[in-house]
Amino acid sequence: MKIIQRAVPKPKPAEDSALGFGKYFTDYIFTMRYREGIGWYDAAVVPNEPIAFDPAASVFHYAQGIFEGMKAFLQPDGSIGVFRPEENWARMQRSADRMCIPAFPEALAEEGLETLLRLEKDWIPHGPGTALYIRPAIVATRAELGVHASSEYLFFILLSPVGSYFAHGTQPVKLLAEDVYARVAPGGTGEAKCLGNYAASLKAAEIARRKGFDQVLWLDPAEKKYVEEVGSMNIFFVIDGETVTPSLSGTILPGITRKSCIAILNNLGRRVSERRISVEELVKASQAGTLTEAFGTGTAAVISPVGEICYRGETMKIGTQMGETAALLYDTLTGIQRGTLPDRYGWVKKIF
Repeated sequence: MKIIQRAVPKPKPAEDSALGFGKYFTDYIFTMRYREGIGWYDAAVVPNEPIAFDPAASVFHYAQGIFEGMKAFLQPDGSIGVFRPEENWARMQRSADRMCIPAFPEALAEEGLETLLRLEKDWIPHGPGTALYIRPAIVATRAELGVHASSEYLFFILLSPVGSYFAHGTQPVKLLAEDVYARVAPGGTGEAKCLGNYAASLKAAEIARRKGFDQVLWLDPAEKKYVEEVGSMNIFFVIDGETVTPSLSGTILPGITRKSCIAILNNLGRRVSERRISVEELVKASQAGTLTEAFGTGTAAVISPVGEICYRGETMKIGTQMGETAALLYDTLTGIQRGTLPDRYGWVKKIF
């Protein structure tokens, strides 16, 4: 793996408590390029500096781009632990296929990531709730207008030391159920982690924030009847003692934290199901007192409790602190990620 050295390292954040999310970036990035007829080439770890793009690059005009999110943690034995990277690479390949981006060499991407992590180990924060966030991405770079797949691409991996995704940490968030705007559609790109999905979510998210909510709870785009996911997370509910989450329908991102939570609950013998959940069912469960927990799951937030959900002016009050199921999952996941609990599932890849 080619490494181009940097002369002057960037200053590191003084305190873990001031990290926020996605505000600081390490000294190096991994890059490789693709050109039709050549394939992927020129893989290297290079200084993290601005990259020049032609104004006609396809990504700017047709949003042909995808990304992923992973986290790395320092382990008690001094190694670096990355949580389920093979799941992220597999999902990124599926996103690439959906967006007409050529498949990338996973082994080379993994080698680049591991080289980068060894080089940037000192950037990994130590404090509770912190991690080194990993952002792989592929963007179309061919300078040509016209609605067709590009013939040139840039693959890169950014690293960012992060704290909590939400400013208030693990305190419960407030969600506004969105019944006007739609983020995706059946047959669209909802299960791909692509640029356009997130751009399409911004309008409703800004309206929700102006009304005092943290995130949008998206409903299905066809009927605006069934719960799908939150802006940056999958969603779970505990109803009458059963943990339920919307089934994957092609319009929901297949979250890796979501998948991990289901596996943990099944392993513990908890009642857990994946099915369609109507917002009316939530309203009735709230009125009956059987909706006892709601929480989001995702790489960035890990587990985020939901304190209330507003739907058409009616507020469902759920809780003022993290519930028992959410706390169990949070403690189990973060314990496995940080190496303080046994990794019975083989989820953490160690890099020495």
